[in-house]
Amino acid sequence: MQNAPNTPGYTGIWFTLGQVSEHGDKYSGGLGTYTAKHVPLAVYSPEARKTFFVYGGALDGQRHLLAMASYYDHARGVVPRPSIVHDKGGVDDPHDNPSIALDGQGHVWVFVSGRGRGRPGYKYRSVEPHSVDAFERVSEEEMTYPQPWWVDGRGFLHLFTKYTGVRELYWNSSPDGRAWSGHRKLAGMGGHYQTSRRLGHRVLTAFNMHPGGAVDVRTNLYFAQTEDMGETWRTADGAELDTPMTDRHCPALARDYEAEGRLVYMKDISFDADGNPVILVVTSADHRPGPVGDPRVWEIARWTGYEWAFGEVTRSTHNYDMGSLYIDPGGAWRVIGPTEPGPQRWGTGGEVASWISADRGATWRRERVLTHGSPYNHTYVRRPVDAHPDFYAFWADGDPDGFSPSRLYYTNRACDAVWMLPPVMESDLAEPARIDGG
Repeated sequence: MQNAPNTPGYTGIWFTLGQVSEHGDKYSGGLGTYTAKHVPLAVYSPEARKTFFVYGGALDGQRHLLAMASYYDHARGVVPRPSIVHDKGGVDDPHDNPSIALDGQGHVWVFVSGRGRGRPGYKYRSVEPHSVDAFERVSEEEMTYPQPWWVDGRGFLHLFTKYTGVRELYWNSSPDGRAWSGHRKLAGMGGHYQTSRRLGHRVLTAFNMHPGGAVDVRTNLYFAQTEDMGETWRTADGAELDTPMTDRHCPALARDYEAEGRLVYMKDISFDADGNPVILVVTSADHRPGPVGDPRVWEIARWTGYEWAFGEVTRSTHNYDMGSLYIDPGGAWRVIGPTEPGPQRWGTGGEVASWISADRGATWRRERVLTHGSPYNHTYVRRPVDAHPDFYAFWADGDPDGFSPSRLYYTNRACDAVWMLPPVMESDLAEPARIDGG
């Protein structure tokens, strides 16, 4: 057990991959809410009236990664000083960012990602329910891109990645977060990236594949779901899948983008009002930044009940422009993300906009642009589980062209205002500052 030390305020990690071509880095900038494969990053608790969230932090002016946890108090409209759950010991890489879950007793679980087999991952459990003041370390193990889901009455189902020469998908489960089943492989077709979501006892995952293990030619779109904590995996139409999946043309394939010469970047997955899966991806012509990759298309894949249907949301300027998909039961579909060109045009991210569809994703219109005249690109807009209207999406910013400060932001369900989490706090609690509006 350890008390979680605080930092003076909310400042995110800045990172550069260092794979630079004519139009800049493959990805870089303020990546505190990176990656799309760290899911979820926030959970709303109606019992506590708080949205608990995690991010990759760093002390202002530094690149030393800290796995941070905090909350937004909806009753009082304030945030506390953020807590350091785990100090990554000099690592500057946001691939080691955390994910979050709340168990049935309200304890906050933080799954800190490792990186391959060289850096381990960690599981932490809050000592008290609905608190980020103190944590106990539960495990140290090999896991990357943690995606923990608490299933009421059953426990945790954890989807994650292991590096076995390539990036392969695994899962395991636990009734209480302490005793875990063995690691079981879900897919190994040369490598994968996935994103997942839970509805009741169902857990969905959507993933791409890496031909020959090469992440720069990631392609195809796959879907699988389980209702029994991973004992059985099925396609969208209910057919049982053999695991591990090793055939790139297996029944889980939703679309053969490889045959179309398109790259596929995973962004989000959700459910429509009927419980059918809806997937958000960005497809591209090239892994390098700049016009060589155009068109970069934000696409929706939705299961109609008998087939996959596709619609275009918009187009943007970078493969790592990442946003989230919101589907209100019986209501509008929204995408919130950095779809607009930012001050660093060809860099990761941009200005944040909201897009809306009234016909189940077939057509979309831009609802509003949330950020204007920003000094740096905004990146990786994330959706809390059971998102509260007052803390509906959150993200970071940063300069993809050079080391810069990185701040944390959020917006409401109306998308008519943006608040910045305080980078410096003079007291233990502070109100976020409204900085922009749609």
